[in-house]
Amino acid sequence: MKLFNYTGINQQYQFHNFFKGKSNQLAHYASYKFINNLKNFYNLLFLYGNTGLGKTHLLHAIGNKILIENNHKKVIYVHSENFIQNMINSLKNNSIEKFKNYYRSIDVLLIDDIHFFSNKKRSQEELFNIINTLFEKQKKIVMTANCYPSYINGINECLKSRFKWGLTISLNPPELNTRINILVYKALKNKINLTYKVAKFIAKKLHSNVRELEGVLKEIHITSLFHKQKITIDLAKKTLNKLMKYKKKNIDISSIQKTVSEYFNITISDMISKKRSRSIVQSRQVAMMLIKKLTNYSFSDIGIAFGKKDHTTVLHACKKINQFKKTKNQIYYDFLYLFNQLNS
Repeated sequence: MKLFNYTGINQQYQFHNFFKGKSNQLAHYASYKFINNLKNFYNLLFLYGNTGLGKTHLLHAIGNKILIENNHKKVIYVHSENFIQNMINSLKNNSIEKFKNYYRSIDVLLIDDIHFFSNKKRSQEELFNIINTLFEKQKKIVMTANCYPSYINGINECLKSRFKWGLTISLNPPELNTRINILVYKALKNKINLTYKVAKFIAKKLHSNVRELEGVLKEIHITSLFHKQKITIDLAKKTLNKLMKYKKKNIDISSIQKTVSEYFNITISDMISKKRSRSIVQSRQVAMMLIKKLTNYSFSDIGIAFGKKDHTTVLHACKKINQFKKTKNQIYYDFLYLFNQLNS
């Protein structure tokens, strides 16, 4: 377990280092309000979104800011895997009461990647009890996950209901201006000679997350050093084309099914089954629409790949995603994110 302390605050994780844009400004604002209203506004903040969008950064920034305001607060950050492992070790060492007392005595609990509790029944029970205790004491809890609470597979409904006690906010992929600003900032920080024009060109080609932007910037930089060339649009284009060509080779039905199943935290066997729960049906519809948009498979071919379903099922799935677009449903934004990720 990692206990924040005032002298150990990492300057990397501060609110002023978080890239704000239209895609995440609500999450930033909610996190700031969470800190400045430590009494009764809301006791639980649930941040969700895919990897590389800033969930962990906000989690640490909240902890750091609270300790700057009041270094007597007991603020605990723990990754879900570590929480589970600590609990298992406590059971083995007959020190489970010490484990319970530790987590129930804190002021602010920050838990990262809550979806790792999936199918961990004993750990879920303990987390449920800890959340209840902290709520009774009007303490604060912040959690992150890779998807909306209802879509986390393998979590019991009682615990899911606790996740929804507070405020649930999504972090979405950065829009164009934010992506440009990220690239310019990363280039300046790493002393890479990158013009705004080239940064804009790169940003228009990549849509997913900060890690991908940074990774591509590094690739372009090392290519420029190797060839002893300036970073131009032409060099960026050649590097990106090479990367895209490699990535697109892997786009097929199975890779899309795998990507979607991981995003929604369900199994591929459930996705292609006859199960009709909302989370499974919607993830199945997203996968079908992605395959239709990104490959040349027919409606019939796609239906066969999903448990020998009729082509009309695939057609209906595509219509549903288009309906979600009109109603601005979260599922459409999930589809759009995955489309950009697979197509970037």
